[in-house]
Amino acid sequence: MTLLNNYEYKIPKIWFHEIKGVQDVATKKELEIANKLSRQRANIFLESRAYIRQCLGNLFNLNPLEIPIIANPGEPPKLPKGMGYCSFSHCNDAIILVWHEKKIGIDIERLDRDFNYTKLAKKYFFKSNSCNNKSELYKHSILNQWCAIEAAIKWDHGKLAKDIKEWQYSENDKILFHKKKKLKLQFRQFNLYKWTISVASKDTSYFIPSIICSSKIF
Repeated sequence: MTLLNNYEYKIPKIWFHEIKGVQDVATKKELEIANKLSRQRANIFLESRAYIRQCLGNLFNLNPLEIPIIANPGEPPKLPKGMGYCSFSHCNDAIILVWHEKKIGIDIERLDRDFNYTKLAKKYFFKSNSCNNKSELYKHSILNQWCAIEAAIKWDHGKLAKDIKEWQYSENDKILFHKKKKLKLQFRQFNLYKWTISVASKDTSYFIPSIICSSKIF
């Protein structure tokens, strides 16, 4: 198999998939892992891995089962050297996947997610330009910060509990900064119907957020 060392795509490829309960592609190893998970986690694990394999199979023109990816639960997905980088995220009803030749991270959240945003903001020192902490604008601002920082943590292969307080978010500059590691990332954020999506990388100047392959017709 020839790995794509000279792959021509310079723009990240993003795929969106609405969860439908379809799990039609899985390796023996993935099935073994799923058997050790709860039913709900196993379903999400198998559907997300099936979708990842199908998308990357189309990208690399390979049988999905031949994609040499390692994507164990709770760990960042890994491709062999020369095949680029991918990141994925899911909420309760959707999966988002991104592939790029350079390291990248992605996160997705429901825009109508029900959460205690004032408590979250206080706990993790999130800030908003809105002075009214009861407004929808304030809620969406906190959700956007959460989403962007999760994308950065995925880029860094970090842990949410350990790293969330280390990341500083600048909405105007589209910058994420890790205080301990002195690491600076750029991010791009956009909404897709009922979801908000964040992508983080070292350089997002090449990024066009409207380029999305979707399993859903909006």
